[in-house]
Amino acid sequence: MHRPQSREDALAVLVADLAGDAQLVDDVVHAARCESPGIARMPRSESRRHVAALLAAGFAAFTGDGEPDFGPAARFGAERATLGVPVAALLSGLYAGRSRILEIAIERGRAAGIATDVMLQALLKLDRYGTRLERHIVGGYRAAERELSRDQRDARIGLLRRLLLGEDDGTATDPGRFGLRAGGTYHCLVSDAADPARVRRLEQAVARCGGVAAPVAGLLAGLTPRLPSPPPATTALVVTTPAVPLERAPAAYALGVTALHAAAGEALTGVHDVVDLAGETALAAQPMLAGFLSRSLLGALDPGDEFHHDLAYTALAYLDAGQRLDRTAEALHLHPNTVRYRLRRLQELTGLGERLTVLDTVRWWWALRSWPAPPAGEHRRQFMS
Repeated sequence: MHRPQSREDALAVLVADLAGDAQLVDDVVHAARCESPGIARMPRSESRRHVAALLAAGFAAFTGDGEPDFGPAARFGAERATLGVPVAALLSGLYAGRSRILEIAIERGRAAGIATDVMLQALLKLDRYGTRLERHIVGGYRAAERELSRDQRDARIGLLRRLLLGEDDGTATDPGRFGLRAGGTYHCLVSDAADPARVRRLEQAVARCGGVAAPVAGLLAGLTPRLPSPPPATTALVVTTPAVPLERAPAAYALGVTALHAAAGEALTGVHDVVDLAGETALAAQPMLAGFLSRSLLGALDPGDEFHHDLAYTALAYLDAGQRLDRTAEALHLHPNTVRYRLRRLQELTGLGERLTVLDTVRWWWALRSWPAPPAGEHRRQFMS
């Protein structure tokens, strides 16, 4: 015979349920990004990574007896400072996320039948933890801010925002102060680096080349007359463009950002020239057209049918192999007859033909890379590693 669940047990079950709910992370991230434009400009994956770490530490603190670990909070604050997120935007997102957690906890507590006084005590404990969490986030932010202010970082941020975004608040620095000349040409650099140490290393590498780098709209960006050689070793993603005059820097920066997002979708890391990412960048710039192509050419395929995934996977490999049956079979470790059968079945379902022209190949390749359409906020399925 099971004993009745105590009030403490019911609360522990609720906390465990929240801690194991991946959707909670997405709800909190969504609330923070909706409330704070400064946070919304950050890569969503970075926001999600930090929120997941902070929630995990919070739930561990709620159920543990020792001193909570506020290290993730301090690192979170330091990274936001490193990427130039204003403290007001940081706090706005923090308050929104905190409110969302409280709302969800109350809703689920009521649904679980937890007594009001038990929920009240739990919410007070959660609120006290939230206050301490905020203090450590701001502390990490201020510490990083003091360190960064030693090398005229605000001046570099203002200069790049004017050169790359066209924003001018009247205080922007003369480009010549950092060695940029009106008649010179400069490579544009964009990175998703968020770790303070990595950001600093990239900034210093650009400075040694006579350029300037700083956070711009939530991403590290820079202009440099020459690229570091050899490229800096980094697990972050860095995209560079060929050298352009300063008046063309805004267009180069916009292209670099598009290429960065396209490369991130391919899970790339390290340094990449935008020229090498031309195909991915051009396709990523037209997501609506990708959807139209996928539905038009592959509408007969069922995303819930695993065999249809095999057909699409094989066809994509076939196009990547230059429409060579032998190379496709070798790449997929399949018998050529299996490849031939899958291609024939796909042809029967969709009309994919043989000996495609260059433009036909692009259309089918793009459609296959975009199928099936991913849920909102998620990357498409990666057919090829």
